Amino acid sequence: MVTGNNFNPLIDLNNYIAFSCLLSVWLHQTRIGLSLYDVAGQGYLRESDLENYILELIPTLPQLDGLEKSFYSFYVCTAVRKFFFFLDPLRTGKIKIQDILACSFLDDLLELRDEELSKESQETNWFSAPSALRVYGQYLNLDKDHNGMLSKEELSRYGTATMTNDYKTYLDFVLALENRKEPAALQYIFKLLDIENKGYLNVFSLNYFFRAIQELMKIHGQDPVSFQDVKDEIFDMVKPKDPLKISLQDLINSNQGDTVTTILIDLNGFWTYENREALVANDNENSTDLDDT
Repeated sequence: MVTGNNFNPLIDLNNYIAFSCLLSVWLHQTRIGLSLYDVAGQGYLRESDLENYILELIPTLPQLDGLEKSFYSFYVCTAVRKFFFFLDPLRTGKIKIQDILACSFLDDLLELRDEELSKESQETNWFSAPSALRVYGQYLNLDKDHNGMLSKEELSRYGTATMTNDYKTYLDFVLALENRKEPAALQYIFKLLDIENKGYLNVFSLNYFFRAIQELMKIHGQDPVSFQDVKDEIFDMVKPKDPLKISLQDLINSNQGDTVTTILIDLNGFWTYENREALVANDNENSTDLDDT
């Protein structure tokens, strides 16, 4: 805490200048490093360019020392996928070096240089070894016939069923589900929900997906919730321009896209949403009990 007794504006300014200089040097060095992989020389990196960059970066990251070399190709694929999923929304197959430097992904990746990185930080870092192994392990568990592809039935065990998927497509699926607040993730999920390919969601498409939630509730011995009630709640949350249609932009503008998609495709998430008031009350009671002890 800074008080009137220990605050020195000159020291504070010097620290800021030093930090700014270090940041400037880091950005310059990183830009040069990335540019070495810009084969076309146009300020972009293709998928193969970024794969080569990360592959050669692995030996410099102590937190990845434990990875088997046989896993390197899967690790590189996992790491590169995050960059392209979020920074190449139009799927052009290339990303501006400027965009790579401007986002936080490279910071997260280079954080793995820290030999004393906490377990908590590793668990929340997509690029960490535990995270990459977790995602790959989930993929293997779903791929029951071990042919490297996920069928509709296999993928349905993770969440919403889609067409046959390879590992890269599976990574897109995981990134979308784990980052539902992000526009790129909502765009991905929206395409899955737009079963009629009309560019919007209507009562039919909402009901199509919520029926699966209702069936799962029955299987788990829960009383199914009325679709009419859920449909009204969704339209109230989103407030679309057209009262009968929900567009992707409506979802993004509402800041409720993650909640809406969770209601439609995730039984556990829907249960949490339905019982949110009871859960908050329970948390408050537990907090009060702790204060009293």
